[in-house]
Amino acid sequence: MNDGPLLHPAEMDRIREGIAAAVLGAPEGLADSLEHDPHGYLRLVGASRVGAEEASRLLREAVQGARAAGHSWDTVGRVLGVSRQAAQQRFTDKTAGSPPRPAEGPDAPKRRTLSGLTAFNEMAALDEAGRDGWHMVGYGPFFHEVEASGHPWEHCRVTLPSIARHRRMESEGWIPVGAGWFPWRYYKRPLPPA
Repeated sequence: MNDGPLLHPAEMDRIREGIAAAVLGAPEGLADSLEHDPHGYLRLVGASRVGAEEASRLLREAVQGARAAGHSWDTVGRVLGVSRQAAQQRFTDKTAGSPPRPAEGPDAPKRRTLSGLTAFNEMAALDEAGRDGWHMVGYGPFFHEVEASGHPWEHCRVTLPSIARHRRMESEGWIPVGAGWFPWRYYKRPLPPA
């Protein structure tokens, strides 16, 4: 791990200011209402709660991403200012440790798990699987679940797409897979047969 600070004080200040601006700016007229409307303070509490929940979700997904990128619990704990054990207990996702059980039955699509994946090799693995007619249907730490089809697929991973970009991608035939995994959102689309 690099011995220097991961974030400089000015960067930390920009993050704090950005969160405060989002909390005050997203609800229509909230900042102005605080000058004259006691109810505005309840709206501020509600907006702050949503901001805190989102920050907590982002932290959880960032930790999972660091783990998927190959960082140890000891390193993650040091960044968080806690012990390895405390980080592991707080951030281990008990439900995401193994791939979902595929549907069963004679008409169920064939699925397989691409395992041992990290943020650095997952897209190459999905590219190869897509060329062979497999498309992503789920993911978790160190794996992607893919399903067989009769045609090739392409996959992409984008950093936090805006609503406009998300809509544009969908208009171009991209299909979102899952809810995303901070900082990524995954998409797939079928390709015409070669």
